[in-house]
Amino acid sequence: MTVAKETGRKVIASNRKARHDYLIEDTYEAGITLMGTEVKSLRMGRASLLDGFAIFYGDELWLEGVHIPEYVQGTWTNHTPRRRRKLLLHRTELDKLMAATRESGRTIVPLSLYFKDGRAKVEIGLAKGKKAYDKRHALRERQDQRDMDRALNSRGRGE
Repeated sequence: MTVAKETGRKVIASNRKARHDYLIEDTYEAGITLMGTEVKSLRMGRASLLDGFAIFYGDELWLEGVHIPEYVQGTWTNHTPRRRRKLLLHRTELDKLMAATRESGRTIVPLSLYFKDGRAKVEIGLAKGKKAYDKRHALRERQDQRDMDRALNSRGRGE
């Protein structure tokens, strides 16, 4: 009996708030160490990256604050929903991130959680916090662009 292997990218959760609150300078794809019940819960499409962040303990990068709910059919082997999870990156990428986060105002935030060819991956971003006026400016630009698009579309239909 052969099992069909998953191919492609299936997004489980994305953190849209991170792109609003932070200026993303660089992105990395990282593997993540998970327990069996966490994988099963993710395959059901359940996760939240809203309060997530990555932090260095020693020379390893750990993901904290990400909520993967308990697996419904799980037993005593179930996982803790907000446990710390190790991120898997190459040593050169870890060294770059460690040096960058030592600078003030920079942090590492999870942007999306997905399956790629059957393996769970996390897209993390090296981010710098936006000020309130930067957020307002970005919202204003987006609203102006929407208004322009609407005006052009209504003019093109002969109205």
